[in-house]
Amino acid sequence: MNDNGRDRFEMPKEMRSMAEAGIEQARKTVEKVAASAQATAENIDERNAAVGAGARDVSQKAVAYAEQNMQASLDHAQSVLKAKDVTEVTRLHSEYVQALMRSLGEQAREMGQTVAKAAMDAAKPKAKSKTTSEPKS
Repeated sequence: MNDNGRDRFEMPKEMRSMAEAGIEQARKTVEKVAASAQATAENIDERNAAVGAGARDVSQKAVAYAEQNMQASLDHAQSVLKAKDVTEVTRLHSEYVQALMRSLGEQAREMGQTVAKAAMDAAKPKAKSKTTSEPKS
């Protein structure tokens, strides 16, 4: 084996096909899970209107972030399958981890803002109804 062949990352075509089929099946499953999670979030919203817009925003963001992160993982797996050598696999993984850390940081910041806003909105006094009379002091 020559020096160029030593680092060569070869995957048999059958194994690559099986892996690609597995990733495609995982993508379909993720889409179904995301759709189901979205439907569940909507169902919760419908059943409990008192939860309010803030909680709805938090649950929608959580579902969107989970779907985004799963898709990024599947995209990474797909790119690793197409890697030509171990060096490329290592580079792809490093890039994926860096992008994931940036994304998770941004998601945490946005979720923190959303939760803080929801808490502030929930703590605001409710508007009084016009039919409610208050005792005069």
